[in-house]
Amino acid sequence: MYTILVIDDSPSMRRILKDIINSMDDFEVIDTASDAYDAREKIKLHEPDMVTIDLNMPKMDGAVFLRNLMKLHPMPAVVISSENARQSDIFDDGAVGFIEKPILGESMLIFSDRVKDTLMKLTFLLQRYTLKKPKTKSKVSLTHSKLEHFAEVERKIHPDEVLPSTPASLFGSKIIGIGSSTGGVESLLKVFQALPSGLPPIIMTQHIPYGFSSSFAQRLNTYSQVDVCEATSGMILQRGCAYLAPGNMHLTIEKKGNDYVTKLLDTVKVSRHKPSVDIMFRSINNTVGGGAMAVIMTGMGDDGTIGIKELFKNGAYTLAQDEKSCVVFGMPKQAIEAGAIKDICSLDEIAKYIIEFANGKRK
Repeated sequence: MYTILVIDDSPSMRRILKDIINSMDDFEVIDTASDAYDAREKIKLHEPDMVTIDLNMPKMDGAVFLRNLMKLHPMPAVVISSENARQSDIFDDGAVGFIEKPILGESMLIFSDRVKDTLMKLTFLLQRYTLKKPKTKSKVSLTHSKLEHFAEVERKIHPDEVLPSTPASLFGSKIIGIGSSTGGVESLLKVFQALPSGLPPIIMTQHIPYGFSSSFAQRLNTYSQVDVCEATSGMILQRGCAYLAPGNMHLTIEKKGNDYVTKLLDTVKVSRHKPSVDIMFRSINNTVGGGAMAVIMTGMGDDGTIGIKELFKNGAYTLAQDEKSCVVFGMPKQAIEAGAIKDICSLDEIAKYIIEFANGKRK
C-alpha cells in the first residue's frame, strides 16, 4: 500500500482526490494539506511515499514548493493543476507526473480515470523508491520551522566500520570526486553544463533517494558534454565520463591492473548517509591518493569531511564551494574548518577549477 499526501487549497478538490485515490487497491491518502507550510509539517509527520501538489496555492506557489522539496527532501511528486501551460516546467522542477484538473463541464469520471491511470503508471517508480525506504524513522520535532530539518536521528557510523583506510603511497591517474547533498541536484547540473568532454573520470556522490539517481544521471547527461551514467559495479573508469552513485549504495573504486573500476557497497549508512561522500573520498584516497581532485559542494551536515581531509593530507587537490553560493553551507564549512581544503570558490567557478586541474594548473 502506497501512502499519498494530497496538497491543494480547495477543500472540495482534496475530498475528490482522497475519494479517487482511496478507491484504488494499492494507494491510500494518509492525509491532506491546504498549503505548502501545512504540507511541510505533514510530510515530516507521515513520511508519505508520494505527494500530489496543486500549483496555485496561498502562501507559497506550488512550483516553488516542488523545487524546495526536490532540493531538500526528494520524493515522488505529481502535480495536479488546471495550468496545463506550465506542464513542461514542472518536470524540469522534479515532478514525475502531471494531471490536468477537470475543465468546466467535464465528467468527473474522466478526471478520475486520469488520476488512476497516472498513479498506476508510476507504481514502478514507487516500488523502487519504497524498496530501500527505512521502515521506521525517528520523528523530527514539529516545532522545527524549516524543511531543512527533515533528517533521521541515528547513530553516526564512521567510515572505518565499512572501508578501512589504506592510503595510496604513489600518485595514481587523475580522477575527480564530487560530493554534495542539499541543493546539489541543481548545483551539479550547473557545473556539468559548463564542463567540456575529454576530462579525467569523475565519480560523484549526491545524497538522493533510491529511484531518483538514475533519472538524475540521465538529466546530467542530457545537458552536458560529459557522458554521465548511474554507476554499477565493474565499470572501468573512462576519460570524458562521469559516474553517479545509486541512491542506495556506496560508490567506491578499486585498482585492477592498469584500470580503475567501480565497486558498489551495500552496507550500513556511513556519516548518516548511503551513499556516503566519506566512503567515496576514502576509496579515491586508497587507490589514487595525491593524484586526485576532491570537490565538496552544498549540503547539510559533515559527510565528506573525513574522506576529503585524508585526501588533503595525501597531497590531493581539494576544493570547496563558498558559503554565498551554497544552498546549505554545511558540508563545505565542516571541511574548511577541518583544514582539509586548498581552494574555495563560487558555484559558477567550480567547472573552471576542474578544467584547470585536468590541464595541470591546479595541484
